[in-house]
Amino acid sequence: MSCGNAHETDCSEVLNHLYEYLDDEMSADACTKFKEHFDECHPCLEKYGLEVAVKKLVKRCCGSDDVPSDLRSKVMMRIELVRRGEAVPEQDALSAELPTTEAPSA
Repeated sequence: MSCGNAHETDCSEVLNHLYEYLDDEMSADACTKFKEHFDECHPCLEKYGLEVAVKKLVKRCCGSDDVPSDLRSKVMMRIELVRRGEAVPEQDALSAELPTTEAPSA
C-alpha cells in the first residue's frame, strides 16, 4: 500500500514493520521515523489505528490464555514467510495444534 506521496520512510516499510512498532520492538530512531510518517500519512495512520484496536480486542478476549510455545513458533514462522512473500504451506498450522477431545471408553 502506498498513499502516492513521497515520504522519507516508505509506506511499505512502515506497514511491513507495523507490529514491531506496536510491540515496542524497535530502536528509538526507528520509532521516531514511524511517528513522523504517521504524522504525514493518513492511510498509514488509519492502518495503525486499526491494528491498535485489533490488538486491544485480542488482549481483552484472549489475554489470559496461555499459548503453547510450539504453536507460537509455528505462527511466527508463517508470519515471517508471508512478510518475505514466500509460499505458505496449505496445511493449517493451527489445526495441527488444536487438542482433540475423545469420549471416554465405557
